[in-house]
Amino acid sequence: MVKYIFVTGGVLSSVGKGILTSSIGKMLQTRSLKVTVIKIDPYVNVDAGTMNPYMHGEVYVTDDGGETDLDLGWYERFLDLNLRKENNITTGLVYRAVIEKERRGDFLGRCVQIVPHVTDEIKHRIRRVAKASDVDVVLTEVGGTVGDIEGLPFLEAIRQMRLEEGYENTLYVHVALVPILDVTKEMKTKPLQHSVNELRRIGIQPDIIVARSPEMIDAEALRKIALFGTIPENAVFCSYNVESIYQVPVILDDQGMGKFVCKRLSFLEQKKDFKEWKEFVDAVLNPEHEVNIALVGKYAGLSDSYVSMNEALRHGGATCKAKVCITHIEAEKFEENQKNIEALKNFDGIFVPYGFGPRGTEGKLKAIRFARENDVPFLGICYGFQLAVIEFARNICGLKDASSTEINPNSPYSVIDLMPEQRGIAIKGATMRLGAHKIIIEPNTMAHTLYKNAEIYERHRHRFEVNLDYFGTLKENGLVFSGKSTDGRRMETLELPDRYFFFASQFHGEFKSRPGKPDPEYYGFIKACLDRKLGRHKPEFQK
Repeated sequence: MVKYIFVTGGVLSSVGKGILTSSIGKMLQTRSLKVTVIKIDPYVNVDAGTMNPYMHGEVYVTDDGGETDLDLGWYERFLDLNLRKENNITTGLVYRAVIEKERRGDFLGRCVQIVPHVTDEIKHRIRRVAKASDVDVVLTEVGGTVGDIEGLPFLEAIRQMRLEEGYENTLYVHVALVPILDVTKEMKTKPLQHSVNELRRIGIQPDIIVARSPEMIDAEALRKIALFGTIPENAVFCSYNVESIYQVPVILDDQGMGKFVCKRLSFLEQKKDFKEWKEFVDAVLNPEHEVNIALVGKYAGLSDSYVSMNEALRHGGATCKAKVCITHIEAEKFEENQKNIEALKNFDGIFVPYGFGPRGTEGKLKAIRFARENDVPFLGICYGFQLAVIEFARNICGLKDASSTEINPNSPYSVIDLMPEQRGIAIKGATMRLGAHKIIIEPNTMAHTLYKNAEIYERHRHRFEVNLDYFGTLKENGLVFSGKSTDGRRMETLELPDRYFFFASQFHGEFKSRPGKPDPEYYGFIKACLDRKLGRHKPEFQK
């Protein structure tokens, strides 16, 4: 029978539930157990697709086109899984399903209520993932903070699952903040105690408590947490600050958490194997080199807006034995003062990520031009790809005021235009070109050498594309489109062979990047930044 682990959080949001959930999964994986992970988001949005990144961080895209919470990215990276849109459950999804059933008359005239109808729908969705995944353990992270009104139906649903699945098949893990006062340097467990009390008031007694603290909790704090949490001391663990988040599974396992979880769920103790994981962590912690990357975007005020991109850059760095230092720069800074662009001379590479709308685009275009003219390694993703086309059209092809219809609908040269199938679409949610699509890579190109394959599958999230009316002009002036859709209608990658490294993709390679297995375009970019910094000739993949 499949086992269920439920992770809840208290005191405040962003306490580290996603990393903890991923770490529990990794501890089980190293013991040869198969896992899958679900993220519950209590917001009323059906999915994350229509939210500004400043609201909830980046929108993560799954192979099947789901626009999900960024925590699915952590699950996929830590566990090397390809999850599906069903692995993200939201209040909007649940209520929409219940209301559709009510409209069809599925409830046979009953009064539709939170309990049992909404909670039954939640349990049904969790069990559906379990059945489809064929795993030993389903980990479910309940988003938000214990005590939030919007999270109550989900907490009630997982409370009921203990009754229905049995004590031996369910495990509750609660993580909450244990702050350290600046003045007295005391560890304060009272916020955690209140959080556990609130959880118990709802009807859930945690089996494991994880203290989230700046440093390892002392014996006195551990004793208090166990006493007032009504659990044995060997069920209390600490997730403390570390240099790299990839250390978290190891530090928790060293405290005995992996062994405790397996024993509690009646799994036979198997020899764990952290060898590959520790090799990656060692590469992260002990780099031989350092590269400095300028990330020029429009959501630079919140690093979670680009979390998958940040991690993909670091994955590439670890493979190159280099520490990647990323500086987030608001693109509008380059629009305010032309002299600000000179700051890019201090960086080894320039990275332009995704984005929407006109704000900051002129600043990004200036950054791309700087990279091209000064032969600084450049990587553009999605909107960065489209803007690279615009910059080339303006400054190399002589198409003055070339633009995208997203930026300027009245541009005389719309080198980027809305995809034909997107015209007339009024509903914004889940209507972009989403998910994994097949791409054909041209031989004898940088893309082919990077990906080492003539066909690849990459994840997308866009409405606009290269306007084929300008394909000939762009090609004649030296822009190489080295990757295309299977029908040849959509340009997927571009490169400038005469530059040290100038590459961009319409797709999001960061969503498939993994620790120890970096995405090729991110790896290539970091390697080029390092090689140029060290004065090396173009590596083979760049020739």
